[in-house]
Order: sequence, then structure tokens, then C-alpha cells
Amino acid sequence: MPAVSKGDGMRGLAVFISDIRNCKSKEAEIKRINKELANIRSKFKGDKALDGYSKKKYVCKLLFIFLLGHDIDFGHMEAVNLLSSNKYTEKQIGYLFISVLVNSNSELIRLINNAIKNDLSSRNPTFMCLALHCIANVGSREMAEAFASEIPRILVAGDTMDSVKQSAALCLLRLYKTSPDLVLMGEWTSRVVHLLNDQHMGVVTAAISLITCLSQKNPDEFKTCVSLAVSRLSRIVSSASTDLQDYTYYFVPAPWLSCKLLRLLQCYPPPEDGAVKGRLVECLETILNKAQEPPKSKKVQHSNAKNAILFEAISLIIHYDSEPNLLVRACNQLGQFLQHRETNLRYLALESMCTLASSEFSHEAVKTHIETVINALKTERDVSVRQRAADLLYAMCDRSNAKQIVAEMLSYLETADYSIREEMVLKVAILAEKYAVDYSWYVDTILNLIRIAGDYVSEEVWYRVIQIVINRDDVQGYAAKTVFEALQAPACHENMVKVGGYILGEFGNLIAGDPRSSPLVQFNLLHSKFHLCSVPTRALLLSAYIKFINLFPETKATIQEVLRCDSQIRNSDVELQQRAVEYLKLSSIASTDVLATVLEEMPPFPERESSILAKLKKKKGPGAVSVTELEDSKREGGELNGGGDRGPDTSAMAASNASTPSPSADLLGIRSVAPIGAAPTSAGSLLVDVFSEAGPTAASSAVNDDGFLRFVCKNNGVLFENQLLQIGIKSEYRQNLVLDNQPQLNVQTKPVEPLVEGGAQIQQVLNIECLTDFSDAPLLNIKFRYGGALQNLTLKLPVTINKFFQPTEMSSHDFFQRWKQLSQPQQEAQKIFKANHSMDTEVLKAKLLGLGSALLDNVDPNPENYVCAGVIQTKGQQVGCLLRLEPNAQAQMYRLTLRCSKDSVSRRLCELLAEQF
Repeated sequence: MPAVSKGDGMRGLAVFISDIRNCKSKEAEIKRINKELANIRSKFKGDKALDGYSKKKYVCKLLFIFLLGHDIDFGHMEAVNLLSSNKYTEKQIGYLFISVLVNSNSELIRLINNAIKNDLSSRNPTFMCLALHCIANVGSREMAEAFASEIPRILVAGDTMDSVKQSAALCLLRLYKTSPDLVLMGEWTSRVVHLLNDQHMGVVTAAISLITCLSQKNPDEFKTCVSLAVSRLSRIVSSASTDLQDYTYYFVPAPWLSCKLLRLLQCYPPPEDGAVKGRLVECLETILNKAQEPPKSKKVQHSNAKNAILFEAISLIIHYDSEPNLLVRACNQLGQFLQHRETNLRYLALESMCTLASSEFSHEAVKTHIETVINALKTERDVSVRQRAADLLYAMCDRSNAKQIVAEMLSYLETADYSIREEMVLKVAILAEKYAVDYSWYVDTILNLIRIAGDYVSEEVWYRVIQIVINRDDVQGYAAKTVFEALQAPACHENMVKVGGYILGEFGNLIAGDPRSSPLVQFNLLHSKFHLCSVPTRALLLSAYIKFINLFPETKATIQEVLRCDSQIRNSDVELQQRAVEYLKLSSIASTDVLATVLEEMPPFPERESSILAKLKKKKGPGAVSVTELEDSKREGGELNGGGDRGPDTSAMAASNASTPSPSADLLGIRSVAPIGAAPTSAGSLLVDVFSEAGPTAASSAVNDDGFLRFVCKNNGVLFENQLLQIGIKSEYRQNLVLDNQPQLNVQTKPVEPLVEGGAQIQQVLNIECLTDFSDAPLLNIKFRYGGALQNLTLKLPVTINKFFQPTEMSSHDFFQRWKQLSQPQQEAQKIFKANHSMDTEVLKAKLLGLGSALLDNVDPNPENYVCAGVIQTKGQQVGCLLRLEPNAQAQMYRLTLRCSKDSVSRRLCELLAEQF
């Protein structure tokens, strides 16, 4: 940078700043500022031309006034004029003023852009840096349009100085963040990536920030950066602090660059090249080894730099989730930090271990620290650290330690901070349900939860316990007994009353044989809470009372008296009044049989994803991990690389309802006999106009989809049949073909005879090509005349997205690695549902094979589970899909999980398959 001359001190500016600081009041300050503004305005408008020094001084004063919070509405043109000066200090003040005061809509932006363009082409490194800094500071779309193509050229030019390269890289990063559509790297990509090999560490540091941002949006274009990043990281990690003297910070070589390199590598899966991967593993081991070495300095800066690299390395190890040895070592290293005196380190260790707990390789290692984590939950003074401890307990929970963890979390709830109680309640409820050894323990846990933290128990929690009790016969009696005992407490939370009212109203008869819980005792117990409750709870209790009349006829008179009193049938709340009047009338006029029918026991709820889990998913932070994600990743690990790395087969792409049909083929499976109930076969007795546009238009009919779902896992059969018509399907799907009159599908049909006699059959051949993924099935509209009446039939053709699976065989390691790579929440679809058909193993396998994907044997750690893999081939793209089906024969339930590289495909496949089992 040029030396500042003696005249550049700007004494007038120093005097003005001193005057402002010496003002005794706000009024005096404003008066002094107004006086100075008037003076500057007169100087700018005067006849005498100002020299560069004066302009610089006055522009600087305006900038200072603006920074004090006052509006500046003049002086912009003078600042622009300073840009054309050849003096560094004048140009610097001009750029500074523009960076702070000029907005992107200014009329001067064209003049500013011209001045910047001149400086960029001047080859003066100082002026080029000033111009680049200005572009980055303003960062407007207009500047991106003007310079987005020029800056990459400066960045990769061989004669550009290192300081300019640094500024150019960071300037380009700023423009890419504000206007990514205008920054097109294209031809510059490989040359930008090779900046990682630059001799100047400052250039590498600036370039890696740019490359990381670009890699996150376009990973395939920049994947060559992985080997270069590993090479550069290896050189830094293996170097001594003296080797990189200019970039060593408190005995730690290039800590910022090391962190950036490790962060860049987290944008990609583990390197496929064995040598590169081995070198990277060696680097990570070296970083873990250095963390164990005695510190070379007692200063906090040394430990901060060293730990920053360590935590980024651990994040990379977790991201790869493929090196068991490194994962366990990382877990042990983090375990040492759990009792560190530095609060920030304890927080970061808990946060990282929370992620480690989801890996099948390190889950057991994380569990060894359970006592330390429980102690942190109880004794930590910082609430954020306690919250991370609770998150980690949630993440490390499994069947072996569920009771201990749930008990500790319940114990902590009594003294927990109000800010985290609701989330803690949700987590306890989820763990209790997920890992319930027996459902009596689950009921006890939830009721205890309501007792301890009733105000924080959301509706989803008590709804869920009701659903589970109603769906499980073996726990209903125990639940009724337990809530009856809980309601006897002098002070009951309203949520306990809701649960008690619902369960006793449904299952109070199961404990009515005990004199201590006779029907009248149950009713009196519930009614003693009635007047202390809110309107919705009172409404629920009134419903419980009418259920009592059905369960226990001996309580009818007592309950009718309650319903008849003025406080009920003349209640100011219309809902309570209506219920009281209707229930009273129902109990008075309805026969016993009618009453039993109207008030019969609630049917089982349909099984679906827990609403508590759905609520927890909305929570932020690492603790908001679904139980299913944790359970899956504990056993499997691995993210999923959804796009699929297999290209489409080069074989002919033709999908049709049949392979080359012969004239005599019974393609539709319709035998040459007259349909049931049809008129005797004769010429013209049954004329069918299929796929013809001739004739009058029939009124559109409702879509018939009765047979649609039967064809999801099979290709041949009868789609539709009535007394007039039978429609059969024979189909063969090859590579990436499908059907429809929608934009996602391309359909080609062969013409058919427009007239069909009764008892005869025709073949309609359809070639269908899948252009992109779709959810709605194509519709087949058939119009024909029978007996003079126009018939209109619309069917859903069984063409679904799974018909275009290309089976993919893979090993257990590959499956779990790809599963992990599909880690985005939107890429996963999951459904828990009741078995609709027999859970026979052979039937399940047949259906999964009929799905079209490859059924993988000996992949899942649990031999009862089924896993499949395939790639959906369309004309425009390939969608990688992984499936996992977990049957629970004892509960007659399934959990189906799909992970696909496209979220719409995950959801659609999940919807289709849940109906098949």
C-alpha cells in the first residue's frame, strides 16, 4: 500500500470530529453538524473547483456525519469523481463512501461501474483490490451482471498478484451468494479448483471458501476438488509449526485453512480412490493423535485453534460414517471433553456425541458415557448444556437402557427449566412408547409424566396414550385401574382428568367388580373433578357419563339427575348445554339395544405415525431427531446417494401391454364366451366402440379404481368385470417406459376395430414411455352402446411409478452407505400400519419382488426385516430408491421406510406399498 503523505492527515476532519465529541448536548451536536453541512454544500456548489484533497476531506466528513445517524442527501457525485483520482487515499475514500452510502438503485451506479471497470483493467494491484472490495461490499445485482464474467478471469489469470486473487475469490463468493444465476463458472471450474494447489496460503484460504459454496450447489462439477483438498490437508497436518511460519497460530499450523478443508470434504461422500481415502484416514488419525498430545502453550488461543480442527475432523468422520475405528476414537475423545472445565467444550462434545449415537459403529461406545451424561443433566449450571445432555440421552436410548433413561428424564423434569420442559415431555413420551417392554410400564410412565409436568403435556401426548390403550386389549384393565388410583389424589392435573374420563368411560367395567371401584364410586370420583375443569374437559366428562349409563345401568338415575340440573341443561356454554340435553333425552327414550349400539366401545384407531413424533420433528436443533431415524441409523448407518450411479440400459426401450402379440393370443385373458347376462351371441348384439372418437359424447362417469391397487405388485390379471364387459391386463415393463395422457407420460396406441360383437375380444396395444416421475395413474375411458344406451366407463390403468424400477443388487456395506447418503428429511417417507393380509414370508417376498426392485438377502442385521434397492428409470432422470420393511408378527404391524433421491417418489411409493401388506 502506498505511503501516506504528510498532507493526507486531513486536519480539518480531525478538528470537526473533536468538536462533535466536545458537544455537551444533542442540540449542540446537531447545530455543529448543520453548520458543517452548510459549509460543505457551499464548497461543492461554489465556482472555485476543489482539489482532490478538499474533496476527499469533505466526503470524509459527510461519511462521518452519516455514521453518526444523520441523513446525507448530497456529495455522492463528488465521491464518484474521487474514483478517477490516481492517488490511493483519494480513491480509497471514494470507494469507502460508495460502499457505505450508495444503494443498488442509485442513478450513479453506471458511472460507478465504469470507474470500477477502469480500475480492474488498470493492472494496478492496489486499485484492483479497492474495486473488488467495493463490488463485494455493494454486492448488487447490477454489479453482478456487469462483473460476474470478468472476476473469474482475474482470479485464474497467471499474472494476477496473490493479493488480488484473494480479493477476487471473496468478491466472486459474495456475488454468487446474492445472484447465483449470474455467476456461471463453466470453463473456469477446473482452473478455480486448482487454486487449492496455489503456493500462497492466503489464496488457498480465500479460494476454498468460494469452492465450498459452489460445491454445495453443484457437487458434481467440483468433485475433483476432493483429492486436491486431501493433498493440501495432508501437507498441513504433517507439517511442523515452523514449516508454515507465516500461517502458524499459537503453534497450530494454518488452523483456519484446515477447518475450511475439512468442511469442504463434508460436501462429498468418502473418496472412491483407495490411495486418496487412505491418505485422508491418515490425516484424521493424525488430528486425533495430536489432540492427545500435551499442549504446547497454556494460552486459550492455542487450545481454541487445536479444538476447532479436532471438532471439524470429528464432523467429517461422522459424515462419512464408514470407519468404525475412527468413529470409536472420536467418541472416546469427545467423552474426555464431557468433564472438561470449559463449558463450550462440554456443549460441543454433547452435541457431536448426539450425532455419533445415530451410527451403528459408535452407538455402543456412546452408551458407555451414560452416567457422565446423566450427571451433566443434573448438575450443569448452563441450561443450553443441560438441553444438549437431554438430547444425547434421547439419542443413545435403546431397549437395553430405556427404563433407566426414561426414569432419569422424569426425575429431571421435576426441576427442569421451563424453556425445555415441553420438549423433554415429548421425548419421554416417545421413548416410553418406542421402547415399552410391556405396556403397563408405558401407562405408568405417561401418567407419571402428566403428574410431574401436566402443564407441558400437549394434547398429542394424552391422545396417544388413549390410542394405544384402546388398540391393546391386554393393557385396558390395568390402565383403568391405574387412572382410577391416580384420580384419587387431592390435586389432579386436568390432563389426568381427561385421560381418566376417557379410559373409565370405555373400560370402567373392567374394574367395576372391586367394591373399592364400583360404578358409583367411579362416577362420583370423576364428578368431583367436574367443576374444576375447563369447558372441553367438562364436555368429555359428560360423554363419559352417558357411557356409564350404557356400561352400568344402575347409575342411570344418578347420572340423569346430574344431566337434568340447571347448571347443565341451561349452561351458558352451548356445547355443554347441547350435550346435556341430548344425552338426557338419549338415556330416557332409547331402548337398551339402541343405547348399546350408539354407545358401543370405541373401535381401534388406525395405526399411523405417532403425532408426538410429528410434533417433535418440528422442533429445531440436534435433539429433534425422529425415533425411527435414530433406530434405523443405529443399526445401519450411512447416508444415501440418491441419484443412483447407474445409467439407463442401452437396450430398446419399449413398454407395452404385451410383447409381440399374435392374432390368436388371448391377450386380455377374456375367453370367447358371451359375458354373463349378455344377450345371445349374434351379429350386432353387443357392439363396443372402444377408444373411438366417433358417436355422441357420453356423460363422464366416476373413475373406477377398484382393481387398481391389486396391480401394484403384479402385472397380469382382470382389471374390471361386470355383466357387459371384462377388461384384462397383460403388461411387460422394460427399462424406463410408462403410460398416460399426462405431460409426465408419452403414450402411443395402435388402432383397433371400432366394432366388437358379443362374446368376442379385442386387443388394444399401448406403448408407454415415462418422461418424469408421476403420482396420478393414467385414465382409460371406454364408451360403447349396448341395447341402444350409451355406456361410459373410466378406469385407472395400473401404471404406477414402481413399474419402472431397474433392480439394483448391492452388498450390505453399500446399502447402508447409500442409505446414509439420503439423509435429507424430505427424502424419507415412512408409514406404520396394521397388517391387512397374512404375514406369510413367501407372500411378502413375492410382493416385494413384484414391486420391481431387487430383494436383498443377508443385508439387514435383523433377519426378519426385508430390504430392497432399485433405480427408477425415466427419460429425464434416474431416481435411486431404497426400501426397508419391518414386520412385527406379534403386534400384526409393519413399519415401511423409503428413501429416494426425489421426495415426491418417496411419498408416492410409500402410499402405494402401504396398501399391499
